[in-house]
Amino acid sequence: MIERRVKKELRERLATNASVALMGSRQVGKTTLALELAKEIPSVYLDLERNIDLQKVQDIEAFHTVNKGKLIILDEVQRAPEIFAPIRGIIDLERRNGNKSALFLFLGSASIELLKQSSETLAGRISYMELSPIDVSEYLGSSEELLKQNELWLKGGFPESLLAPDSQSLQWRRDFIRTYLERDIPQLGPRIPSNTLERFWTMLAHNQGSTVNASKFASNIDVSNPTIARYIDLFVDLLLIRKIPPYIQNIKKRLVKSPRVYMRDSGITHALLNIGTINDLLGHPIVGKSWEGFVIENILAVLPQHVNAFYYRTVNGAEIDLILEFGLNELWAIEIKKGSQLSLARGFYAACDTLQPTKKFVIHSNSDSFPMKDDITSCSLFDFIGLLKSQL
Repeated sequence: MIERRVKKELRERLATNASVALMGSRQVGKTTLALELAKEIPSVYLDLERNIDLQKVQDIEAFHTVNKGKLIILDEVQRAPEIFAPIRGIIDLERRNGNKSALFLFLGSASIELLKQSSETLAGRISYMELSPIDVSEYLGSSEELLKQNELWLKGGFPESLLAPDSQSLQWRRDFIRTYLERDIPQLGPRIPSNTLERFWTMLAHNQGSTVNASKFASNIDVSNPTIARYIDLFVDLLLIRKIPPYIQNIKKRLVKSPRVYMRDSGITHALLNIGTINDLLGHPIVGKSWEGFVIENILAVLPQHVNAFYYRTVNGAEIDLILEFGLNELWAIEIKKGSQLSLARGFYAACDTLQPTKKFVIHSNSDSFPMKDDITSCSLFDFIGLLKSQL
């Protein structure tokens, strides 16, 4: 069992909030984490994908009365958005009676932004959290464990995939993709042919870390440009891809202004591209962008909400892979490199001359960390996340 970093924070949120929503893609470990907490707190668990459990919450007030004093855990809550309105009344009544914490824990497989639209009646009564796939700070004990880092990179951070033998891991991820295509997306989104969505998803994997050329995508799967935008929004809402916006604040340069799109889990990327071993991955054209996406997702998994992430690129080629904005006076520039060749392109220096970041880093796939010239720090991913945590 891998100890999840957010478990402590989830306990703390429940201790100070009437309700907490824990969001994350399917199979990322939300239910396991909730059931672990249920051993510590008097609780009742309902899976709203089961008809019998869904019927139990049709009268949520009556269900709460029967289970008074227990934390009510509602899994796949996006299936029943209508329950948020009566839950508001329950929370307000319990507050008047002095019960202000640990009333409801919602688990969902959609983005926090999407759930907020459904649960807006709970404003001021709910705290939102996201559970990401397992990251290097949870899986590695030190930066020296390069074999474990490669395993995490290859298989991705879904627990069932990561902890399975290589062949079973790849099959699990293929089944995961098939389940999303044939069941989950049709239930949560528009009716789209599964073969069309699979082609689209695979194209995203091939274009990891790029700005999406909607016209090219549209022509390849015979849909319109607006349809491509809707597909991307759907995958973002399902926490399967991430859009990184460009950094454009007060910069008088000709900038690339489209977001970059990354697959959120490296293991799913590799399964879509039929990459089954680390040797296959190291010889594949996607290796550099795959590592870049893996690093970015690991970093964003530990960032608090007040830290913003961007990329920067001008039409003249000045570029920074990742920018972290901590506030008005704190800006970190991060270049991501796969392998031992850490020479930086002229575009990185040009971008830093314009932005004047307070700190500059190169994150690589090796285990050591050391200072470089021009006030640049070379870091392993594990060490950088440790540094980031200490900063926060």
